[in-house]
Amino acid sequence: MSQVVWKIKSFEELSTKELYEILKVRQEVFVVEQTCYYLDADGSDKKAAHIWAEQNDQIIAYCRVFEPGIKYAEASIGRVLTHPSYRNLNLGKILVRIAIDTIEGRFRTTDIKISAQDYLLKFYSDFGFIATEHKYLEDDIPHTEMVRCSK
Repeated sequence: MSQVVWKIKSFEELSTKELYEILKVRQEVFVVEQTCYYLDADGSDKKAAHIWAEQNDQIIAYCRVFEPGIKYAEASIGRVLTHPSYRNLNLGKILVRIAIDTIEGRFRTTDIKISAQDYLLKFYSDFGFIATEHKYLEDDIPHTEMVRCSK
C-alpha cells in the first residue's frame, strides 16, 4: 500500500479532480452511509480551507475549516469524515489535530466551535472541546455544539 499524503488547499487551489473527489467522498459518507438527504454543496466550500488525506489517488479522510465569523463567531471545523474502508487507522485523530493546527496557524486563534454528532463527543473532548448546552437534531442525528477555547 502506498503512503498517505496530507493536503491543505483553499477552494481556489483545488483542481477539478480534487473537488470532485471531495464531493464524492462527502456524499458517500454523509448522504449514502448516514442517509442524510441534504444539499452538501452548501456554498460554504468557497470560504473554507480543505484538509484531506490521500492514498492511491483516493481521499481517505477529509474536513474543512473556516476562519472566525463564517460559520460561527469562532473558527470552525466541519464535514469531518474518514472513508469507511479506512476506519480504525487513527486518521480521524490525525485529521482533527491538523485542522486545529491549521486554524491556530492560519487564523491565529485557538477558539473553535464545532457541531458534533453525539456519538463523537468523547472523541472531540480528547482534543479539548467542551460540550455546550446547545443540543439539536440535524437530519435526525443528535448533535451538540462544542467549543475549544484558549487556555
